[in-house]
This record gives sequence, C-alpha cells and structure tokens, in this order.
Amino acid sequence: MIEIVDKKNCCGCCACMNICPVKAIIMEEDEKGFKYPKIDKNKCIRCGMCEKICPIINNHKNTTMQKVYAVINKNEKERKNSSSGGVFVLLGKEILKRNGVIYGAAFDEKFSVKHIKITNETDLKQLQGSKYVQSDINNIYVDVKKMLDNDKYVLFTGTSCQIEGLNAYLRKEYNKLYTQDIICHGVPSPKLLRKYLDYQQKKHKEKIKNIEFRNKDQGWLKFRIKLSFETKKYSKVFTDDPYMMYFLSNMCLRESCYNCSFKNNYRNSDITLADYWGVKSIHPNMDDDKGTSIVITNSKKGEELFDSIKDKCIYEESKNEYIYKYNTAYIKSVDKYDKYDEFFYDLNNENFDVLVKKYSKKENSLIFKLLRKLKKIFKRG
Repeated sequence: MIEIVDKKNCCGCCACMNICPVKAIIMEEDEKGFKYPKIDKNKCIRCGMCEKICPIINNHKNTTMQKVYAVINKNEKERKNSSSGGVFVLLGKEILKRNGVIYGAAFDEKFSVKHIKITNETDLKQLQGSKYVQSDINNIYVDVKKMLDNDKYVLFTGTSCQIEGLNAYLRKEYNKLYTQDIICHGVPSPKLLRKYLDYQQKKHKEKIKNIEFRNKDQGWLKFRIKLSFETKKYSKVFTDDPYMMYFLSNMCLRESCYNCSFKNNYRNSDITLADYWGVKSIHPNMDDDKGTSIVITNSKKGEELFDSIKDKCIYEESKNEYIYKYNTAYIKSVDKYDKYDEFFYDLNNENFDVLVKKYSKKENSLIFKLLRKLKKIFKRG
C-alpha cells in the first residue's frame, strides 16, 4: 500500500489511482491545492500494485541517444497559435491522419486544466498553447490503454512525470503509442490559479472568457499573459503579471518539482518539445521572434514520427549542449523559494490583493533578481 510520508516523493501522476483493481485510491487536494493519493484502507486488498508501478519509487532510465533539432512550422497561423515553433499541432495532425487519438491538457469551462481525449482536428486547438498549472490526469490512463488494446494510434502529451506515470501504468510497450513531454519549469498550484482568476474577475467586474498564457502578439521573447473578458482585455508581459511572477520565481510549485526525479538527458518519452531559448546565438537564421521549438527525439519511434512531419517544417540539426546553456530546466530542478510556506499561508489566509503587494517584484528583491535573469535569457533568445 502506497503511503506518502514526504510530499516531495509524489508527483501527482495518478498512476496509483488508475492501477488500483478495487478503486481504493482517490486523489485528494491538500491545503496548497495539489492532489495526493488517499487510500481507503477498508477497500484496499494489499496487492501492492500502487507501489510496484509508482514512477518515483521505480525510476527507469532511458539510455537511447537522441537527436536534437531547431524547428519552425511553415504554417504561420499554426505557429502563431502555439507557444513556440508550432510542432505539437503537426504531430497531432499526423496521428489523427492515422485514425488515432490524442491526449493532452485542456481548459474546462471553469478554466481548470484536465487531460482530455481529442479525435478530430477541430478540437486539436484545445491542446495547443501552454497551461501553466498542474493538469488533472484523473482516470485517463485507463482510456489510453483501452485505445491501445483496440489497436489505435495514440499520442499522449504531458509533463515528464505524467509520461512516466503512463508508462508505469501500462507495464508494457505498445508500437502505436507515441509519448511527447516538455521541458518543464515545474507545475504551479491549481488553487493559486483559481484565486488569481477570481481576483482578475473581481477587479475587472466581468467573467473571463479565454486565457492565453503565451500570447505572442508582441513577439515570442516578450510573450504576454492575455485574459479576454466579456468586453475587456487584460494583457501583461510575463514579468509584470503576478501569476507569472510567482510561477517563474519558483514560489508556487509542487514539492516534487524542487527535486524532480525525471529531469535528465535521457527521457522515457519518444519526443521532447520546448522553446529554443538562445536560438538567436546558435541558429540565427531560425530566429524571427515568432517562436522556435527544440525537438528532441528520444527513440526510434520519436524519430520516425518527426520524419513524417519534416516536410512541413523548417529545421536544422542542433546539439544537447546548447539546450543546457539556455534551458537548464532540461536537467536541473529549480531552487525552492525561501518563503515557500509563508507564501501558501498567505494564499490561504489573505486576499489576493495582499499577495500582489507583498510578493511583487518591487517589494521582493529575490523575485526581482530572478525575473531580471529571465529577461536576460529571453533577450538572448
């Protein structure tokens, strides 16, 4: 029976809940807004499956050598609607062309982020763009297995820990399964996002109709968070919005993100995608401030899938060493904010206005230093 003694040892992948044969495990939200497994001891049959498949307890390393590319989608509209170079949408279309299905993170009607299944191109846009919050997996692994057992092509996208959770749950390889992860900074609290959106709605006295965490109207390097209300718009560069400041300053991440078990050079996904920060210095002809992706193929299947979309891309081969230089989140966990517990105490006990004042970059020298460092990195992009 799995037991979470130290929260840094649970990434919230939901593999244990999905595998439980008697449904004795639910995921319950803690005071910080993150979900952890809760076991009904009256239902539990002590089979031990939850421990056997936990990806943190049983961390499997991949030793396959990768290929690295700088990539731009030739379709300007698709690239504009994507966070970086527009590669994910091409991968998705290829799987749909094979009569397959796609799983990824999407907003629901209340702007909570959940993993859903997509079966057509019209709905593919729901999975495009960054969602800077932990996505709720729920029982999606069960559905993935059902599709694979029915001989369907599947593209599953998510954070590295979610890919690891799926692989652990499946317990065998499927030729028609393709997994794609991202280079992840860490996942912010869903509770923080709820309170931030409520704060913005009260401030603007209107309901939010749409969220873009990575709007590129004024360029990729100075991306903006954009909220569309019923009649109004809110748009701030990422370093000036409170939610993005808390996220990028490492104040609000899941405990496991500060000691991530899955940040390494060899991923267990087929493809890793990310922004190619620093591309201006390395591949200058691949930079137009509209977004460039890193594509890392971690397996033969990943290389095969990328080969199938190359004709729709502008690309150049690159090197791992360039990723490390400008995107250290590839192999290194971020440092925990020194007032982490105080921040969450205030989140639970104060109005959001208090957080905005207390943890603004003007009032907090550490935040200012971190954001200034980020600005320099993106400026070199």
